[in-house]
Amino acid sequence: MPETVHLTVADGLAELVLDAPAKLNALDADDLQLLRVRLADAATRAASGEVRALLLRGEGRGFCAGRDVAGTDPDHDDAAGYLDILGPLLTELADFPAPTFAAVQGACLGVGLGLAVACDVVYLAEKAKIGSPFANLGATLDSGGHAFFLARLGRHRTLDLIYSGELIRGTEAVAAGLFSRAVADEDLQVTTRAAALAAASGPTQAFLESKRLLDRIENANLGPREALTLESAAQVRLSHTPDYAEGFRSFQEKRRPVFTGKAVS
Repeated sequence: MPETVHLTVADGLAELVLDAPAKLNALDADDLQLLRVRLADAATRAASGEVRALLLRGEGRGFCAGRDVAGTDPDHDDAAGYLDILGPLLTELADFPAPTFAAVQGACLGVGLGLAVACDVVYLAEKAKIGSPFANLGATLDSGGHAFFLARLGRHRTLDLIYSGELIRGTEAVAAGLFSRAVADEDLQVTTRAAALAAASGPTQAFLESKRLLDRIENANLGPREALTLESAAQVRLSHTPDYAEGFRSFQEKRRPVFTGKAVS
């Protein structure tokens, strides 16, 4: 069988592609495990400095329609085994050591929603369909969806979506603050790749400091005063990196900066 997940690296950008368009890139346990392997490869390259941004996308009409349950015996489903792979995968994607982007078109459901949520920046096709169809399966929203929707939509809208199985279009999802921006369907891949490539040539260490800051502020529910202390410490750390010096120097010389993404030299 052809592999369902591919990884390519060029110009500092790792591109992870879900490639099972006939099933809208729905993922079974083997697909999830392969995605973890490919992601780990990209993370290793990011740690070495070869990769400075990651783009996750799906081939065909859909980003990811969720779990592939086509061959599942409903009376003997190994849900625990599937989730034992999924949980670490989402954590590893969220903790990826470089900026991450997702280009989401068509169906983005269940596991697909979790993958999108785990990325730093998510561009949606205007006609993308986001949501929780689990009511039709006798299952509950997973992949971190409860916390994600609750924080952004509140309890009532979240349970409305869960009970009804209603799907949100890309434009509505962005207007509600769920994701980064909505893009015309035909422009999605080009626009998202361009943004990811721009990040791949940016000050990687500064971006990573921002990722860590947001994680700490959110997880500890910190206020502005505590966040300011963390920001100041991060800025001092960055002042010792080559890109910090390059940024100041290029500004003084009135030219575009050339960042390397390297940590403290």
